[in-house]
Amino acid sequence: MKIGFVGLGIMGKPMAINLIKAGHEVYGFDFNQSSLDALTAAGGHTVASGKDAAQKGDIVITMLPNSPHVKAALFNENGIAEGLSAGQTVIDMSSISPVASKEFHDKLKELSVSFLDAPVSGGEPKAIDGTIAVMVGGDESVFEQYKDVLQAMASSVTLVGEVGAGNLTKLANQMIVAVNIAAISEAYSLAKKAGVNPSRVYEAIRGGLAGSTVMDQKSQKIFDGDFTPGFRIDLHIKDLQNALDASHSYNVSTPFTAQAMEILQVLKAHDYGSDDHSAIARYYELVNGQKLQ
Repeated sequence: MKIGFVGLGIMGKPMAINLIKAGHEVYGFDFNQSSLDALTAAGGHTVASGKDAAQKGDIVITMLPNSPHVKAALFNENGIAEGLSAGQTVIDMSSISPVASKEFHDKLKELSVSFLDAPVSGGEPKAIDGTIAVMVGGDESVFEQYKDVLQAMASSVTLVGEVGAGNLTKLANQMIVAVNIAAISEAYSLAKKAGVNPSRVYEAIRGGLAGSTVMDQKSQKIFDGDFTPGFRIDLHIKDLQNALDASHSYNVSTPFTAQAMEILQVLKAHDYGSDDHSAIARYYELVNGQKLQ
């Protein structure tokens, strides 16, 4: 299948390369030349605009930072919408506001173009090895038509509801991840202060009820003080802001998410916004005056 792919960043580039490995013909667009060069080296094609990507592809996938970026990529001059034809489909894999997803769906429907919101979870390592989790919102028949395309990049692909449901599910994921990292960091801080080795605590509890994928993936980074970004704090701030906005729209109380957001804001103020979100542990180091390494 011919696929236009707009947004070849930390996540988008390996995802596009995995589509090429699966035998698809990928036409990529990004403002970063090195990303375009990497796509070409992997056997893909580059184009000069979102409009060109839409004209070359049977479908278009977008993977961009936030709602305003997706809106611009879709509807600005030389954007994707200008190159779309009736019957095509846009699959937005960005993590954005579910309200924005519904807005984009409605506007594209006027062009007789289908839309799926399909945000992902797993970070850069899973994007590289093709094992991200994809949560999809949209029409079931459209989902079934392109499920195989999504599976070329993922270990799990799940339809969770109508348009917007994918991003609402992603926000739930990000709420849980942020609070989980904060909880394990808080527990390790208590252990360290009490003279107990945090890594021994991890080994003792990881197989019990407190164990989690987050604990397994982030604990060693915390113990090593290695906060090389797989998923940056700045991006998690964006996701939690969308989650808080959604919670206010639906009149839902989310106090743990609000507290996690305050922790992330402290870290951003200390210039840690480009660190991996496992650097939430730095907050506890700052307030408790001790390193966890």
